[in-house]
Amino acid sequence: MRISLALLILLLAAAWTGSQGMSFRSSTAKCCSKEMFYHGKIPERRILGYLETPSTCTHRAVFVKLQKGMVCVDPKKKWFQEYLRRQKEPNSTST
Repeated sequence: MRISLALLILLLAAAWTGSQGMSFRSSTAKCCSKEMFYHGKIPERRILGYLETPSTCTHRAVFVKLQKGMVCVDPKKKWFQEYLRRQKEPNSTST
């Protein structure tokens, strides 16, 4: 009886951690809706980093990390393309 109770607890724990892992993975694959896009130019000094949305998203976007959170940006915007170009320059001191 003790062994079957222990096995039941282990099975429940495995099922719970498996479902938690699934929800964690799905929470990292977020997309941007049209209403979420920031349309202005963000000063380069305010950008802490960026993350591309998955290719499965309806709208291609980039999450731009700012000190107060993240915003969705169109990766084709001229200012963002210039930001990317400057980031790839060998002498770039920005992060």
